[in-house]
Formats: sequence, structure tokens, C-alpha cells
Amino acid sequence: MSFVFSDITISIDGFASGLGQTAEKPFGDSPAQELHRWMFEDAEENAAEIKAVAAADAFVMGRNMFGPDRGEFDLHWMGWWGPNPPYHGPVFVLSHHKREPLEMEGGTTFTFVNDGIEAALEQATAAAGAEGRVSIAGGAATVNQYLKTGLINELRTHIAPVILGAGERLLLDVPARTVSIACARGSALATHISYRIE
Repeated sequence: MSFVFSDITISIDGFASGLGQTAEKPFGDSPAQELHRWMFEDAEENAAEIKAVAAADAFVMGRNMFGPDRGEFDLHWMGWWGPNPPYHGPVFVLSHHKREPLEMEGGTTFTFVNDGIEAALEQATAAAGAEGRVSIAGGAATVNQYLKTGLINELRTHIAPVILGAGERLLLDVPARTVSIACARGSALATHISYRIE
């Protein structure tokens, strides 16, 4: 059975993005833009965590993580990452709207799934293989849905030293359950805590 994990960066008050998301501000208004400094400004110190984020055979993400538009797709929009996204594998995007698969450079293909989170995970698991690794890439609402249904084996949080006060909150409406700390490590721009979910 595939191992399902999620890496998500949050503020110290639990938000994975702020208010005011636009194409120019994928995480919302300042100070939400500071959430991922640990990946870009301190990549050497956080190299192991950065490598682990992409160490999956298939990915699932929500529509809001793919792009800022709502409703019908803007077919000119190819994602936040430019022509060569960092995934280099199959990515299954949850959506209520249809769109043909989008093949990008580097082996990334975005497939848009209209049948819910279980169908997306089933497709990702099939793509990853029986012993593969599937990443629930985000955003917070998508991770929360998978946590709520008990479909994530390991949650890896990267806690940035910023308070947002509002936005997309991790662990919203997630039921109580037992977790154990798999590992914890601090760096200058983030505290990394991974939880095994029972």
C-alpha cells in the first residue's frame, strides 16, 4: 500500500496562507509572503526537508494550490511554477470543473479530478505503485479533508516564525486522534515537526 504524507508550511498561529491571494501573491498579503523563506533564503540549512517535500511518486493538490482562479479554468494558466514545475511526476488536482490533462516540462502532468478526494488518491496511488509514496501537497483545505478521513500516514509541518491572524488554517474541523512525533528539528527560519498519525 502506498505511503501517504503531507508537507505543509504554516505560521505559528496555524495558517498555511493569508488573505488576498492573487496571481502575484500566491500566499496572500504580507506577511504571508514570508512563510516559505526557509526554502529559498536558507536552502542549505533546510536541504533535507526540501528534498523530502518532492520525494513522492505522485502528488495530490487542491484547486487553490494550482492557481488563483475560481469557477471555470483560465486555460492560459499553467500553474504558479512556470513551464518546469518541481513535481516531475503525476499531479492530481481536485476540482469541480473539467480540464484536459496538462503536460509540462520535466515529467510533470497535471490531471484534474472531479470525483472527490478518494478518487484523486486512488489515481495517485495507482500512479505511484503499490509501494510508492503519495504526497498530499496542499493547500490547507485539501490537507484537512484528507486528515479528516484518516487518509494521511504522516503530517510534516514546517512552522515559520510569523503570525498571520487569518487565512487558510491547518487542522480546521479535523477530529481528535492520537499522533506521535516522528522527528523534530529547528532551523533559523522554520521549525520542522513530523507527526505519524495513528
